[in-house]
Amino acid sequence: MIGRLNHVAIAVRDIAAATALYRDTLGAMVSDAVPQPEHGVTTVFIELPNTKIELLEPLGADSPIAKFLDRNPDGGIHHICYEVDDILAARDRLQKDGARVLGSGEPRIGAHGKPVLFLHPKDFFGTLVELEQA
Repeated sequence: MIGRLNHVAIAVRDIAAATALYRDTLGAMVSDAVPQPEHGVTTVFIELPNTKIELLEPLGADSPIAKFLDRNPDGGIHHICYEVDDILAARDRLQKDGARVLGSGEPRIGAHGKPVLFLHPKDFFGTLVELEQA
C-alpha cells in the first residue's frame, strides 16, 4: 500500500538557522520558507537525491509544532511521510484494520498541494505517520 518515502519532518525553533545549517554546512539545496497558516507551521524543504527533509517551525502558539517543541525543547523528528496511490482507499483499509486517522478522517491539502492524512503515533510504534497522495 505505501509507496516511496516522501519526507522526514523535523521540528525546529529557528527555521532560518536550521536552513542555514543544511544549506551552508551540509551543502544541501533548500527551498524558501513558506508559511502554512492552515497547518500552523512554516516549512522549508531540503532536496535530497532520494527524498526530502521538511523543516517545521511553529506559526503561532496554537501550532502542533509549538506543542511538540514544548515536550522536546531541542526539536527533533516530528513525522515521516509516505506516498500512497489512493489516499481514500488507504484510509479505508487502515481504519478497517484498526488504525486511527487523526482529525476528521478527511484528507486535507498538505504543503505540496496534495491530499494528506496523519495516522495516530500509538498505532505505529510511537511514530506519527503522514500519508500523501502520490
